[in-house]
Amino acid sequence: MSRIRRLLPSVMAVLALTGTVSCQVTGKEAVAAEDSGKPPLASAFSQAVPSPSPSSPSAAPSPMDTGDTVVKALEALPDGSGSYTIAVEDLDGQDSVVYGADAGGYDTASIVKVDILAALLLQAQDRGTSLTAEQKRLASAMIRSSDNAAADALWQTIGGAQGLDAANERLGLTATVAGGSGHWGLTQTTATDQLVLLEAVFGGQSLLTSRSRGYAQSLMTDVVAGQRWGISAAAGAESAVALKNGWLPRTATGLWDVNSIGRITYEGHTLLVAVLSDGQSSQQAGINLVEQVATTAVKALVNTP
Repeated sequence: MSRIRRLLPSVMAVLALTGTVSCQVTGKEAVAAEDSGKPPLASAFSQAVPSPSPSSPSAAPSPMDTGDTVVKALEALPDGSGSYTIAVEDLDGQDSVVYGADAGGYDTASIVKVDILAALLLQAQDRGTSLTAEQKRLASAMIRSSDNAAADALWQTIGGAQGLDAANERLGLTATVAGGSGHWGLTQTTATDQLVLLEAVFGGQSLLTSRSRGYAQSLMTDVVAGQRWGISAAAGAESAVALKNGWLPRTATGLWDVNSIGRITYEGHTLLVAVLSDGQSSQQAGINLVEQVATTAVKALVNTP
């Protein structure tokens, strides 16, 4: 069970914030335009989830302080185009914060490739087998260089949308809906669900075995140099970043979806970070936004007194 799922029903602050309107596009698109990428962000509401009360309340911050600090830091950023949401979890401090317009769902673009890999590994575990050499070749290309042809092939292997949805139900993703007609990049998700997926890949309590998790982590730690943007901007100098990015221009509007998910370390803290955005004026504008928001949220979360 996901830690963020367990914490959400407890002490929560939901703060109404002013922010840009999410740009959602109707219609079907292929994801052929992804190749050399980079990520974005904006806001509407915040959910701050504090860690369990410490044994010495008088010496610790109130349960609202962590969320308030992150929200204030993000609110102080200049307004951007489109909309965004960010979810951050400190695996050491056990604080989780979800901020932004998260409820409506965002296109995954290529971050769904981590989800496809998780489904592939889960199915192999069910059969009691390892991935074949060909599946490993495709998985490596899909994650490390965001190869779309490899994703197409593995999408078919897992059973397409039905296979992804079935795996996500088991992994605890409750608001993610696989893209139809083979358009895996148009899978809809939330930052909260992406945090649950990251917990399945990087956490200790997961349906994925340690071997499966280690394999997925190794690929996400070894993405090609041109795709190491995104949440990596928030990492400390000592961090071994593991990530997957997604970027997709929408032909109906000319605007961009730019997303980044993964694990970083910052000042001795291990953090899971998911940033989703849409309606960005360009790929680079999205990248700049994602990196700025990730950096701001991580620093505020870790440095809360």
